[in-house]
Amino acid sequence: MTAATGPSAPFRVALTFDVEHHDRPATADATETLLGLLTGLELRTTCFVQGRWAEAYPGVAGSIASAGHLVGNHSYYHARMPLLTDAGLAEDLTEAGRVITEATGADPRPWFRCPFGAGAEDPRVQAAVRAAGYRHVGWHVGVEDWDPAKSAATIEREVVDGTLAHGDGAVVLLHAWPTATREAIGAIAGRLRDAGATFVTIDALGEVPGTVT
Repeated sequence: MTAATGPSAPFRVALTFDVEHHDRPATADATETLLGLLTGLELRTTCFVQGRWAEAYPGVAGSIASAGHLVGNHSYYHARMPLLTDAGLAEDLTEAGRVITEATGADPRPWFRCPFGAGAEDPRVQAAVRAAGYRHVGWHVGVEDWDPAKSAATIEREVVDGTLAHGDGAVVLLHAWPTATREAIGAIAGRLRDAGATFVTIDALGEVPGTVT
């Protein structure tokens, strides 16, 4: 797909990665490897970091901010937020913010992403998110790269097609640990740049999706 069939160039794209404990097979150094690829591609992204993951891998977490990526909060436990009590919501948000800041050296506020997107449209959850100093960030393009059945070629195609279909300001959801995502990221960056994309972090966008679109 070329620039002629996509949005008017230049257009902005925000690649975002959920950095978390994976629930499917992945290598221990998956996130570290991804960060190296992003540096080589000169890509600055937004990383939503799970608190428990940051505690487990503080060195890798620290390299996220030092490499120039924007840091957001992806909760502490990676639980579905609507299942938590009011006290549980407050504790999860606060504890995640504390450990992420300690590990990365960057305050993740005001950027927060609900695990699984669950709670994005729940008034109680969103009230807790705002009370903790955050705003929820959804996405426009999500390709379920966590699915082991998804090949790198499929992820590449779906990200590129979805981004070009949305146009300027597209927020793309990916995950830091799938092998296929790492294999696809170079082609994704190359094809979108050829189409006229400029990669930005979400704080450079005037608007970010509060819900999953």
